[in-house]
Amino acid sequence: MNQFRYIVFDLGGVVVDWDGIDTLLELTGDRMTAEGARRFWLESGSVRAFEAGKCGPDEYARGVVKELDLQIAPDEFLAKFESWDRGPLPGALELLHALSKKYPLACLSNNNPIHWAAHRRLGVLEPFQRLFPSFETGFVKPDRDAFLNVIQKLQVPPGSLLFFDDNPECIEAASKTGMTARLAKGVDAVRQGLSGLKIAF
Repeated sequence: MNQFRYIVFDLGGVVVDWDGIDTLLELTGDRMTAEGARRFWLESGSVRAFEAGKCGPDEYARGVVKELDLQIAPDEFLAKFESWDRGPLPGALELLHALSKKYPLACLSNNNPIHWAAHRRLGVLEPFQRLFPSFETGFVKPDRDAFLNVIQKLQVPPGSLLFFDDNPECIEAASKTGMTARLAKGVDAVRQGLSGLKIAF
C-alpha cells in the first residue's frame, strides 16, 4: 500500500498556466532577469501582503508599481495582472481527476481573491478535497508555517504528504518539515514525479 495519505499541489506553474514571469520582464523593460522575476513573486513585500490577505487589490497594485518603478498606472497593472492566470494547463484536470479517485488531493497555493475566483470558475478546484490558499490561511510559501498549517489541519504525519511545487525554495521548505516534496514545472513533470514514486494514475 502506498505511503501517501494526501497529494498536495501548488497551482501556478504546476497545473495552472501562470504567465507572471515573461509579462513582468516585459513590463520592466527587461530590467529584471527571469530568475529575478521568479523571486519577485516570492519575496516582494506587496505580493506577500496581498497573498496573505493583508491588503486589497488596489493597495497591492500601487505597491508593485512603486517597487518596480513601472511606467503604468496601478489600475492598468491590475488589469494586466488579472489576465496572467490562464487556466489549467493541458492535461492537468484530467490528471487531477484521475488521481482524486485514488488519493485525497489538497491544494497549497500562494494565491489571491482575483485568481482564486478564476480557478473556481474554470473548475480547477473541483478535484481537491482540501484547499489552503494563502489569502485565506494567512500563510505564504516558502515560510515554514505555510507547510506546518497544512500538516496540522490534515492531521496526518508529514511523511504521508506528497507535495508538488515549481519553486525550489518551497520544495526545500516542505522537505524540512518531513513532507515528501518534488519540483514539478508543468503536468509532464508531475507525471514523472508520480511515476518515480510508483504512483499509478
